[in-house]
Amino acid sequence: MKKVQTAQRPINYSIPPSKTKHVMSFILIFILVWLSGKQIDFSITELMEGLPNMWELLIQLLPPDWSYFKEVTNPMLETIRMAIVGTTIGGLLAFFLAMLAAKNVFSYPWITGPTRFILNLIRTLPELLLASIFVAVFGIGPIPGIFALTFFSLGIIAKLFYESIEAIDPGPMEAMTAVGANKVKWIMFGVVPQVMSSFVSFFLYAFEINIRAAAVLGLVGAGGIGLYYEKTLGFFQYDRVSTIIIYTLLVVLVIDYCSTKIREKLT
Repeated sequence: MKKVQTAQRPINYSIPPSKTKHVMSFILIFILVWLSGKQIDFSITELMEGLPNMWELLIQLLPPDWSYFKEVTNPMLETIRMAIVGTTIGGLLAFFLAMLAAKNVFSYPWITGPTRFILNLIRTLPELLLASIFVAVFGIGPIPGIFALTFFSLGIIAKLFYESIEAIDPGPMEAMTAVGANKVKWIMFGVVPQVMSSFVSFFLYAFEINIRAAAVLGLVGAGGIGLYYEKTLGFFQYDRVSTIIIYTLLVVLVIDYCSTKIREKLT
């Protein structure tokens, strides 16, 4: 007796998501945005009423006071130096703390847990708050700005770096463990070569952010070009404010271009 073979239909695993899911997601996001706006008294009417004032401010910003470029060059250079020093110190501290926070480097919770808690705590504090605290400690000047950028860089770089470390290939470390390498050699020759390019990339990324951050830290007395922002805004010298904005934009664009090119070479 012949066996009757029934043709099995191929199972379609690529089932498109239902439209209901999209609709429900949209409604949920809409309700969340609406409730958030309601709680903070957000009003479209007030926003539209303020638009003419914004236009008047834009008119007052033009034309920029080009003669002011020379006067703000030294503060701009001070801002860049603050970012360089703060990012470098923060990056070096982040390198060691990221090693302690990576679970595939140190598998002891009593090491990784407190380290991650400290890094989360540092990341919780915004750079302006850090600068305000250090201004109260050290007084007005670039030193509080450098400390604020150091802690800010530490939080960013360490977080990105230890996540990168935890994603590396375990093969070289297993081989070094098999030949009896100690922990220092294990890290230097098994971990560091795999993540060094990522570390440099994160360092440059933090430097870009710090240039922008350093430009506003002066608003709380932490030195740099931010002091001139506060001064010109306080005297309603909007033509000079627009000059500082253009100068800051040019510096940020140049650094962003150089940083992007270097990171492209590393990847």
